Amino acid sequence: MRLLTRFNYNIMAILKILNYPDPKLRTKGKPVKTFEESLVKLKADMLDTMYAAPGIGLAAVQIGVFIRMLVIDISEAKNAPRCFINPEILSFEGEIETEEGCLSVPAIYESVKRFERIRVKAQDEFGEHFELDAEGLLSVCIQHEMDHLEGKLFVDYLSQMKQVRIRKKMEKLRKETL
Repeated sequence: MRLLTRFNYNIMAILKILNYPDPKLRTKGKPVKTFEESLVKLKADMLDTMYAAPGIGLAAVQIGVFIRMLVIDISEAKNAPRCFINPEILSFEGEIETEEGCLSVPAIYESVKRFERIRVKAQDEFGEHFELDAEGLLSVCIQHEMDHLEGKLFVDYLSQMKQVRIRKKMEKLRKETL
């Protein structure tokens, strides 16, 4: 029996994305235990925010909502959104190195190594459990967004020198926009 109904939210909400080095980005997301209509609305708002940014993934932690929820859409047409709540990686194999960027670290792109293929289990916004095999870009994107749920950013995979350079650049950008 499904407790929630599926709504079509037409009101676009663009949420503020936290920028590195904001310490709130280091907050771990808490597991979602109650599936309410507010999650359906949050998913819609997160997708609107992600598409407007523009990006291909967004974790709730990045918008200051500290729960284990993320959205992804790697399709060219931006018509294949996915929602992962309480995601867990069940298995992984291989290694792939790709250039990553992040909506919380705008205009910065660096090469990062990730697992090439993963099997993930999660719930959707209605609490329905599912498992998914992902590879390539989808695998990388899921891992990147799951890092946010642990308070980790892609810059943490970089050398100390690169981290310092990026932090200074982001702090300068923040001061210029105040």
